[in-house]
Amino acid sequence: MTVIVRELRPDAPADIEGFVRARHLALPYVHFSPASVLHGLTLSHPGAHARKLVAVADGEVVGTAQVGLVHDSPEPGQGTLNVYVDPAHTGRGAGALLVRVAEEHLAAHGATKLFTWVLDEPGNRAFAERRGYRAGRSAYFLRLDLAGAALPPPQDPPRGVEVRTAADFADDPRPLFELDAEAGSDEPGDVAVEFTDYEAWVDEYWRHPHLNADLTSVAVADGRPVAFSVAHTDGAGRYGTGMTGTARAHRGRGLAKLVKTHSLHRARAAGYTEAYTGNDAGNGPMLAINRWLGYEICATEVRYVRDIG
Repeated sequence: MTVIVRELRPDAPADIEGFVRARHLALPYVHFSPASVLHGLTLSHPGAHARKLVAVADGEVVGTAQVGLVHDSPEPGQGTLNVYVDPAHTGRGAGALLVRVAEEHLAAHGATKLFTWVLDEPGNRAFAERRGYRAGRSAYFLRLDLAGAALPPPQDPPRGVEVRTAADFADDPRPLFELDAEAGSDEPGDVAVEFTDYEAWVDEYWRHPHLNADLTSVAVADGRPVAFSVAHTDGAGRYGTGMTGTARAHRGRGLAKLVKTHSLHRARAAGYTEAYTGNDAGNGPMLAINRWLGYEICATEVRYVRDIG
C-alpha cells in the first residue's frame, strides 16, 4: 500500500467526505461535517497559513491533518498540528508522513513551538514521543445520554438575571463577542489567544454551520450577556457544547450551571438524544458541573509540545 499526502481539495466531494469519514472513525467524540470542513477552509486567516492535509492510500482517504499557526496569540511562532488516522489503517506510515509534511510547512512559516493533541492510548503517545514531543496537560471528552439521563431540573435564575438565547442577539451579536473574548481569555490552555477582530469572530463562530442559536443559552443581567453555553448540533440527534463561560464580575453565582442546564433541557425537548462536551482536566469547576449534569468521561487526550529551531 502506497501512501501519499496532499492538500485537501475543496472542490472534490470525495476528498471532503473522506476527510469527515476518517476523522469520525479516529475521533468519534467531535462532530465534523462537509459543511464545517469547508467552513474552516474558506475562513482561515492569512496569518495562520492553515492547511488541511489528507493521507491517501489506493484512492481512499485514510488520514487527516489540520495545520496552522496560532495567528491570534500574543506570542508568535506557535503552530498546531492535529493528525488522525483511520484505526483500520494505522501502522502503515500515514501518520508519520502527515506529521512530516505538517512540520515542514509550519517550520517554513516561522513556527518555533508545535502543539498537538494525542488520544491517551499507548500507541499514540509512543508515536508522539518518538518524534520528540513531550507530554503536557490533559483534557477529557465527555458524553451524556440525553434520551435516558435524569437531568437536574432547570434552575430559577438569580434576582436580576434572565435566561435568553443567542437567537435574541441575531440583529447585533457584538455583546456575545465581547463576552466570548473575556471568558475565552481565562480558559485553561497552553496557547493564549485574544479575540480582537469582531468581523472575523462573526464569520468563524457566529456563522459556523453547526451553531444552534435557539439552543445556545445566554444569561443576561442589566441588559448585557454575562454567561453563555454555546450549542452545536448536527440535525440528527447529536448535540455538542462549543463553549461555556461567565463574565469575571458574575462568577460564583452558578450562572454556568444555569445556562448549560437550560440549554440541555431545550435540546432534549427538540429531539436530541446524545450530548458531547470537552473539559480541560485542570478546570475543576466546569468538570464538577458536567458531572452534576450526568456527563461521563469517554476518552482522554494529552497535549504534546515540541520545540523546533
